[in-house]
Amino acid sequence: MPALNRIVAERTRLDDTDISWLEDLVDDWQMLADTSFSDLILWVPDRDPNVFWAVAQVRPDTGPTALEDDVVGESVAYDDESLVTEAFMSAEMCETSDNKLSAGIPVDVWAIPIVRHGDVVAVVERHTNQMGVRAPGNTEDSYLEIADILSEMLHHGRFSRFPGSDRALAPKVTDGVIRVAATGMITFASPNALSAFRRLGLAGDLDGEYLIPMVRELCPKLREVGQSLTLDLEGRWLTETDIENSEATLRARVIPLQTWLDDVEVSAGTLILIRDLTELRDRDRQLVTKDATIREIHHRVKNNLQTVAALLRMQSRRISNPDAKDALKQAMGRVSAIAVVHEILSQNFEEQVAFDEVADRILHMVGDVAASSGSVVARREGSFGDVPAETATALSLATTELCQNAIEHSLDSSSGNVIVRPHRTDDALVVDIVSDGKPLPAGFSLDDHRSSLGLSIVTTLVQDLDGTFTLENNSDRVGTCARLVIPLQRM
Repeated sequence: MPALNRIVAERTRLDDTDISWLEDLVDDWQMLADTSFSDLILWVPDRDPNVFWAVAQVRPDTGPTALEDDVVGESVAYDDESLVTEAFMSAEMCETSDNKLSAGIPVDVWAIPIVRHGDVVAVVERHTNQMGVRAPGNTEDSYLEIADILSEMLHHGRFSRFPGSDRALAPKVTDGVIRVAATGMITFASPNALSAFRRLGLAGDLDGEYLIPMVRELCPKLREVGQSLTLDLEGRWLTETDIENSEATLRARVIPLQTWLDDVEVSAGTLILIRDLTELRDRDRQLVTKDATIREIHHRVKNNLQTVAALLRMQSRRISNPDAKDALKQAMGRVSAIAVVHEILSQNFEEQVAFDEVADRILHMVGDVAASSGSVVARREGSFGDVPAETATALSLATTELCQNAIEHSLDSSSGNVIVRPHRTDDALVVDIVSDGKPLPAGFSLDDHRSSLGLSIVTTLVQDLDGTFTLENNSDRVGTCARLVIPLQRM
């Protein structure tokens, strides 16, 4: 709500508490617009009490708009005939005696002053397009009666936001409306609300039913655990709750209604907005099942790869030929690197992998496997960040190959350091694998070493990621630096 915050900060004397209350109002005033079939405009007073600013506007989902233009940012100044001025000065709700014409359309206008702690802090205007008001009927009459009660609550500063409400799932007037009397009996249910309860198994009508006994009958499992649901549906406080059985899931938004008789607040029953979430909940359950299945697949792949690595390790111990033993060790490292990625993917639901953990495991593994003698320290400096699952396997295998290559050739499998330095630029992930051993021979070129299986694997993997791979000596001619550059589009 940038307009509200900016104008209030620049133009008014409202305190932070009132501003926060108005922000909450704007979050939830759609139900007043829908039940009254009206456009709503929120006006706040300038430091000059004769000037008012429009800071928010909403249009009804239940009927045509009465205002063709957006008036947010406009002002009303020194207009004694303005309904906003009249409502603000009198602290009473005001209505036009005759329909105004707006762009040739007859419009009924109400002005509702919001009184908090004895002071009028703002005015809400209701503009109703009389040409678009639906033919009178039970639904229309019930909506307008609810709108009058909500307007009175707004006038007394009792129109507040739901705590912890999920805006994406919150029911709206167009989803379904139920009006419950103070006795607990349903006095009105919109067609959509009736359809929603029919999915729960209701055979008859909602009108005349007592809400809580009916819900307990439709949802047998709630009989044992339904105390909190019962309290929620009694309308003692603003809340949202789920009503569900094996057939359907409904989301209920419960709004206690109040009216005032001789300045005494009394209950006017409860307004319940109902939304059918059955399909959405079914999709959620399907997604959870799919996620669990995918995690189980990753877990089994990891187990199979670890079994393959163990078999390669056993085979290498039975072979005396140094070249064959070395080839099996390298194959074991490649398989183990892929297994690490699948292990991490099996432990979370995210499609992104925290690659620092993968890299640390690879470095620990490579140091143990590749160094046949001496002491090799392999460590990471910097962070990879999150990497997509489809990129993580290729990146882990490339990192493994280059670390093994540095240990075996630059360090000659003896003592030394291998440092992996990842960092991100504006458009790429850059990974440097640096060793402090022997430099590359003079005239070294990657094109001349295509026969190297390890370097060929790295080149192919990086090309598949639309990246680049270079291998050169460090600037001080001590050791080597292999650099991978992966575009962030693949991240």
